[in-house]
Amino acid sequence: MINKFVDSVAEALADTPDGATVLIGGFGTAGIPDELIEGLLVQGAKDLTLVNNNAGNGDQGLAALLKAGRVRKVVCSYPRQTDSHVFDGMYRSGQVELELVPQGNLAERIRAAGAGIGGFFFTYRLRHRSGQKCRWLIEGNPRNQWPNVRV
Repeated sequence: MINKFVDSVAEALADTPDGATVLIGGFGTAGIPDELIEGLLVQGAKDLTLVNNNAGNGDQGLAALLKAGRVRKVVCSYPRQTDSHVFDGMYRSGQVELELVPQGNLAERIRAAGAGIGGFFFTYRLRHRSGQKCRWLIEGNPRNQWPNVRV
């Protein structure tokens, strides 16, 4: 059996490449893995894609990674809060991308990726401003576990 235990956060993150996708637990300030975030800051990986429920609070946690210029893209369901000024400023100035995903779909995408499922189909119950119904197709690609949306 593979030994998955390491002696330090630095050892666990040593092989994190630039451009990695990092799933970070928690919501707001509750449950955020501070040691993971601090470890990523020390480790130095950049152009990260962060997957979380939100896009950071204040200047700590996810916001610290954003502020340090380590994040290229945020995938989340709730990007703005009263104190998400770091993300807000970076997003408005084009320094960081945002992929906004409904919370249930975000959870399903994470579950599917963990199970090795490259994509799945679902129908949004949306109405266009014109009143017409819309159907969205999520297309999976084995090389990209965060599928593209096509209308």
